[in-house]
Amino acid sequence: MVYPIRVNNLNWSFNDNKILTNITTKISNNSFTCIIGPNGSGKSTFLKGILKILPPKQNTIHIENEDITKLNYRELSKKIASVPQNTTVDYDFSVMDIVLMGRSPYIKRFQAEKENDFEIAKQAMEMTSTWHLKDRNINSLSGGERQRVIISRALAQQSNILVLDEPISHLDIHHQVEVLNITKELCTTKNFTVIAVLHDLNLAIQYSDYLILINKGHIVAEGSPEKVVTKENIKNVYSIDICMITNPVTGKPHIIPITK
Repeated sequence: MVYPIRVNNLNWSFNDNKILTNITTKISNNSFTCIIGPNGSGKSTFLKGILKILPPKQNTIHIENEDITKLNYRELSKKIASVPQNTTVDYDFSVMDIVLMGRSPYIKRFQAEKENDFEIAKQAMEMTSTWHLKDRNINSLSGGERQRVIISRALAQQSNILVLDEPISHLDIHHQVEVLNITKELCTTKNFTVIAVLHDLNLAIQYSDYLILINKGHIVAEGSPEKVVTKENIKNVYSIDICMITNPVTGKPHIIPITK
């Protein structure tokens, strides 16, 4: 079976500090997978390994059955796209210019974008409802609008794997749901595989097909939200007690922290 992402015995250390230890998992096709865990648990480092931001060892990470160490960055960018934590843009580019940056893996040096690249950019913006913003300055947009534009840039890469590192951490609840609805729809209607780091456990439960709970660089539990988000796991990892109820709309678990 070809998995979009397979990770086998991934380890990472920084200054003799162990960040990830023996991480092994598989990401299924057309799934929405959420990585959850406390601050400093290794979630973002895990994503950086998948994106080859951190240099991996051979046979630890495979993207669509290809060893990531054998893929150059242009080849990898055609397979996997990412939305980083920080979506701040330092220069006053137009929205169209930002989205067209997603076409860079397909454009040779000193070449300009072709009509096909503009059409793909338009389609990406239509998928995120940002086409009407195409001529706006990226720095004039709201946080939610800018986040959707950065997702459009990732979609313009025409990769079927989308990685998002805390994509809703700086957004209000309206824009959080808006971004998650867009990414969830990519899985259900566009055959995307989405991997996202989320801190809001209830939103992770609501949107994910699969959860990976990481703590202190180890995978503590993985599987369906019902399997992973248990009172025992949350107590052990987050050091808090919770009450669990059933969401009356989704039928999924919903957690309520118990305060003293």
